[in-house]
Amino acid sequence: MAERVQQVKGPGARPPRGVKPQVKNPMKIFTRIMKYALKDYTVHCIAVVIAIFVNVLANVQGTMFMKTLIDGYITPMLTQPDPDFGPLLHAILRVAGFYGIGIVAAFIQNRTMIYVSQGTLRNLRNDLFGNMEKLPIKYFDTHAHGDIMSIYTNDIDTLRQMISQSIPQIINSAITIVSVFVSMLILNIPLTITTLVMVSIMLGVTKKVAGFSGNFFVKQQRDLGKVNGFIEEMMDGQKVVKVFCHEEENIEKFKEINNNLYESAYNANAFANVIGPINAQLGNMSYVVCAIVGGALALGNVGGFTLGGLASFLTFNKSFNMPINQVSQQLNAIVMALAGAERIFRLMDEEPELDEGYVTLVNAKEENGKLTETKERTGKWAWKHTHQADGSVDYRELQGRVVFEHVDFGYNPDKIVLHDVSLFAEPGQKIAFVGSTGAGKTTITNLINRFYDIQKGKIRYDEINIGKIKKDDLRRSLGIVLQDTHLFTGTVRENIAFGKLDATEDEVVAAAKLANAHGFIMRLPQGYDTMLTGDGANLSQGQRQLLAIARAAIADPPVLILDEATSSIDTRTERIVQDGMDKLMSGRTTFVIAHRLSTVRNADCIMVLEQGQIIERGTHDQLMEQKGKYYQLYTGNQVSA
Repeated sequence: MAERVQQVKGPGARPPRGVKPQVKNPMKIFTRIMKYALKDYTVHCIAVVIAIFVNVLANVQGTMFMKTLIDGYITPMLTQPDPDFGPLLHAILRVAGFYGIGIVAAFIQNRTMIYVSQGTLRNLRNDLFGNMEKLPIKYFDTHAHGDIMSIYTNDIDTLRQMISQSIPQIINSAITIVSVFVSMLILNIPLTITTLVMVSIMLGVTKKVAGFSGNFFVKQQRDLGKVNGFIEEMMDGQKVVKVFCHEEENIEKFKEINNNLYESAYNANAFANVIGPINAQLGNMSYVVCAIVGGALALGNVGGFTLGGLASFLTFNKSFNMPINQVSQQLNAIVMALAGAERIFRLMDEEPELDEGYVTLVNAKEENGKLTETKERTGKWAWKHTHQADGSVDYRELQGRVVFEHVDFGYNPDKIVLHDVSLFAEPGQKIAFVGSTGAGKTTITNLINRFYDIQKGKIRYDEINIGKIKKDDLRRSLGIVLQDTHLFTGTVRENIAFGKLDATEDEVVAAAKLANAHGFIMRLPQGYDTMLTGDGANLSQGQRQLLAIARAAIADPPVLILDEATSSIDTRTERIVQDGMDKLMSGRTTFVIAHRLSTVRNADCIMVLEQGQIIERGTHDQLMEQKGKYYQLYTGNQVSA
């Protein structure tokens, strides 16, 4: 891959020169994260900064007291035959009080930051999920589900560490550095300059090594998403893997992508972890140099520098080096968090599904020969068209007439899969699509509910261009049973009622009976209260299909789309279900996709697709008489040219 960075193998390898973090606009991403924290927690963040400030000052005051303790109390008492410890005890208690305030401030800081960080991540997850729900189907068709899950787990967790630990630590370190620097200048300027020289060396080393690790932290987050995506894919396809005895190949594939994660994580942490020991040793060198120089100054009483001043300065020297070392460590956590945040915001910034429709679907009733809108569900539906010019409202009864006019479509605009498709379905008609795999049958149904938008032509629904109908209202008018069923974690009752959330118990049972699902449901351990998990793993594929049909039945939609709705049901059960399906389709415009041609014999019109074009259309009898493609599919006989 072109984007793949050169990897460092082993502890003795040398990193590539000029490697820089690949996070784009890190300051922009950091600012965006801070906006989340400050949006609802501004007061809390201010309280944290004040608490950090108080804590740092308490510690600095204690260190400065060391000079007074030695020069003002201990040294004079050494020459006194009968020293008075009262003033010393009083001074120590006063300093202890300051340290106590610092402890309280630190407690407030930590508790508040937990509240801020978890609240910020909650808001971020809410916004992330809310935006994800608005994305078009195309996004989920082109992105690994495990990689998306990694954003919610691993990438969000890197932000937790940054918000709760790294940022407060950097603020603490910044205040400490400034206050300690001022204190050192007050004590001794030459020793302060010596300390700054050593610190500049530490910063140079930190910048160099952090530059190497930052790039690998970015790659680590990407590789982690790939590992999660592969695992999720293998879990879903485990039966297929075992059927084809593909375990060993998958193990080798996993080892490959897992090794990529190992290498990027190893390199990221190898460089990150070496910063601390290097800076610690440089800090020790700074301490030794200042001790030697300061000892000479104190013993010679140069510039009034005393042993007490030396003791305080050496403590400040440690205090000055420590936050710089801590900042260098936290910078790696921040780089990793920014890499995760980049993935988070990339998902959040994905363009939501566009909806420029203004025609809505409403419940309607007829009064004095005129349609009026009502809140009650009457079984009659109407399209509500509000004219923007004068605000007037028109109602048009939903009849279920669907027309395709010279439609061209391709999932990729450069590769058209439907060519000049024209068709119509009159209200109440049953239209069947048949053809070989990949002919475009499911694609047509995806266009009716606007999972995808066409490149050319028009699709009209009751003479209304579907681009003018709000997508939510368009899809509410369509009941869809897909070939790949999906059951949610919940009871059988809740899964059926997913088609109508306010459904009564009687409506749920009636829908189940219509789909011929009531019998097997009652044989389940808790009947309709049986809990389903793992996409209904405790049910057979046919039973899951029956629940999906019941879900569509309870929605009672004006138009039905059945995409291989009975593909997972055995032939005997299919005959039983077909009666219920016929009742469900009665009076509704229905589009049926079926490989079992016996299920579409009674269709009003059968359309045969081949390579994205309708090559035959007519009733079963008409198509059989033509002895074309449909005849070939139905009988299995090859028709000579």
